[in-house]
Amino acid sequence: MATVTDLQTKYSKLAQEYSKLRAQNQVLKKAVVDEQANSVSLKEQLKQRDQSLRKQEQEMDSLSFRNQQLAKRVELLQEELATSEAKGKKGKSKGDSPSQHGLQTQNVFDEDLQKKIEENERLHIQFYEADEQHRRQEAELRTRLQELEKDSDQHQAVVDGLTTKYMENIERLQSDKARLEVKAQTLEREAKECRMRTEECQQQLRRCQSELNKQVKQSSSVIQEKVPFNDTKFSDYNSLNVPPHNRRHQIKSRDVAGQALSFIQDLVAALLNFHSYTEQRVHIYPLDSSIEPISPLNQKFSQYLHENAAYVRPLEDSFLQLHESITEDTVTVLETVVKLKSFADNFSSYTHFLQKILPYQLKSLEEESDAALSTAALTAKNQELQSDMKRITSVFEKLKNYINLLALPSVQQDAMPQSSTSAVFTQLAACLHSLHDAIKEMSKHYNQKAGLEQELPTITQKLCTTSECLLGSLGSLTSSTGKIATFFSNNLDFFTSSGYSTRTSTLALNPLQAESMLANKKKAAAYIQAIKKPRPQSVAYKEALTNRRILTSSTESREGLTQQPSSHKLTVHSSPLPSGLLQVMQSQEKIARLEQEKEHWLLEAQLGKVRLEKENQRIADLEVQLAAALGGSPNSLTAAASTLAQSHEEAEMEQKAAGKEATLCTSLVGMLCTTSTVEHVGDEESREQLIKTHYMVRVGELTTQLQISDSKAVHFHSECRALAKRLAIAEKSRETLSEEVKVANQNITRLQDELTTTKRSYEDQLSMMSDHLCSMNETLSKQREEIDTLKLGSKGNAKKNKGR
Repeated sequence: MATVTDLQTKYSKLAQEYSKLRAQNQVLKKAVVDEQANSVSLKEQLKQRDQSLRKQEQEMDSLSFRNQQLAKRVELLQEELATSEAKGKKGKSKGDSPSQHGLQTQNVFDEDLQKKIEENERLHIQFYEADEQHRRQEAELRTRLQELEKDSDQHQAVVDGLTTKYMENIERLQSDKARLEVKAQTLEREAKECRMRTEECQQQLRRCQSELNKQVKQSSSVIQEKVPFNDTKFSDYNSLNVPPHNRRHQIKSRDVAGQALSFIQDLVAALLNFHSYTEQRVHIYPLDSSIEPISPLNQKFSQYLHENAAYVRPLEDSFLQLHESITEDTVTVLETVVKLKSFADNFSSYTHFLQKILPYQLKSLEEESDAALSTAALTAKNQELQSDMKRITSVFEKLKNYINLLALPSVQQDAMPQSSTSAVFTQLAACLHSLHDAIKEMSKHYNQKAGLEQELPTITQKLCTTSECLLGSLGSLTSSTGKIATFFSNNLDFFTSSGYSTRTSTLALNPLQAESMLANKKKAAAYIQAIKKPRPQSVAYKEALTNRRILTSSTESREGLTQQPSSHKLTVHSSPLPSGLLQVMQSQEKIARLEQEKEHWLLEAQLGKVRLEKENQRIADLEVQLAAALGGSPNSLTAAASTLAQSHEEAEMEQKAAGKEATLCTSLVGMLCTTSTVEHVGDEESREQLIKTHYMVRVGELTTQLQISDSKAVHFHSECRALAKRLAIAEKSRETLSEEVKVANQNITRLQDELTTTKRSYEDQLSMMSDHLCSMNETLSKQREEIDTLKLGSKGNAKKNKGR
């Protein structure tokens, strides 16, 4: 199961990493596609600008050519002007009107030429500036394009690497998944087989229990009918070896339980205060829930701490029930204290609660250490508190194990010997002292931490009050644990001593003996109350039998003497006989008839004795099986059967002693009593031979049946042991599976927290990427606007030049 759990954990981690890398891959793919689109658009823009540059170069060439033409024309015009001036000087004499007209024309040409020159200079300047700006923008765009191409190559390499890594992870996960599916199928088949075997074993166990219950009922009825006495002179002959009731032990037990109850109540109150103030502190520090929401981890921790009363209160209630069950009229040993099991179960549930909140406590202290105002000293104290909490949780786990061991004898008999019980009590005392030391150390560290927190500039009054309350609860918890440890150490001798023990055995007291002890106590109390009243003097059992036999014989003699003849009349003599002689003859006839009946019933007694021995043997076997089933000792039951056989033999000897004329013959079969008449002497040997043959056959049949019954009993015993072992294994597997389920739930909670953190980081990354893309789009739009303005300006200049 551990291998399957590791594989599932690895699979979940790989799936989580795969999901993370897949999300990153999508983001990178989108960024690469956007950068590729940007690079394509920039290349197109570059081509367009190259074309516009070539056009502008052509226009510049044409303008330079036009400028040269204009310069030549200006030179020609200057030459013509010089010639015209020369001609004008020569022809001044001819008239003034034509010269004036030529001067005006010359002025117009000069002005036009000056404007053209100025415009040409201005166009040269604008063209040079535009050319320089265009070259700078082209260089910037080329460098930007190179950077984007490098980024695109890098992103593509990263995408390729991640794709190969993802493919390898997918293949490995698919192989692991196939292997796990095969393993899960095999485990399901094994689980089905185990369930079928468990059902069969349960059916067999129910059948065995029903048969054993029947045998117990039969044995109980036989014991009640045929074993009515307990020998007080010889304790080995008793049916139950029951110890006497110890009233001092009960008074001491109730006193100790009362003291322990007060300490448990103090401990429960201290634990409730500690968990409640811890919950308040989580809502206040490092983030105040009234101002801003606390982290999801602390919210979950606060929710668990809010449920502490459901785990702490049952400790006090169950121990109160345990204290109420201990009275002077009960028997208080580990085997009879049934309420200790409920207290152990409640303590186990509280220990599981501590294990559940331990990771949240550690994470909460880590968040306090990671806070903005946390110092190095506070971080060190938080680390010490983390180690203290781990130590306290481990100590509570040890206490749970020891308390479960002490509660085990009340559920399962002979589960733990007396020496092991003493060792468990000793270890429990040491564990209580270690718990006191751990809580004392944690209280000291909390006190130091509170002192450091008060030195912070942003400390609030609410946090100071909560810290003081928390320190007060830790102080009460330290004092209560110290009182419990001291109390347990002082009473360790009482816990390890055996308050009840039998006169012939030092074994532990079982519930059956406890019930018998209480019944005997009630009988003794009733007898003490009744003995105060006047009672007739008791008579011994043998004396009572002798008196009864004498009384019976005297009564029969009196009835025989007073009886009158009704139908017997003697016809030998002609006159009737006297009444005394007639009574003597009738008595002789009656004696002869009674002798014959005596011989018949003696033979029947021999047969009954054989049957009685057989019945006693069967009763002894049933009592042995009953003792094996109930965990008792078979010696007492066998002693009772032997006592019964001895009483029967005494009764038969008394009956044989009553026959005055009988003779006793012994053989291998038994004893045969006959009279001394001649006619029965020859029949003794034949009768004995027939009885011997019959009983030898019967003994063989009974031996066969006994062997079959023994083999069946051995088989049922082995099956019951195997079922018990399987049941124990199933319980252990159930506990391990429940622990695995708890661990899985904790992992799910942790993974959900990590998923929330990952989603938040991805959202932040996406928001940053979107902001970056928006800024890039803005810069590109600005560059496009500048390019459009330059194009419009160049087109306008070209049109003006063409218009000129």
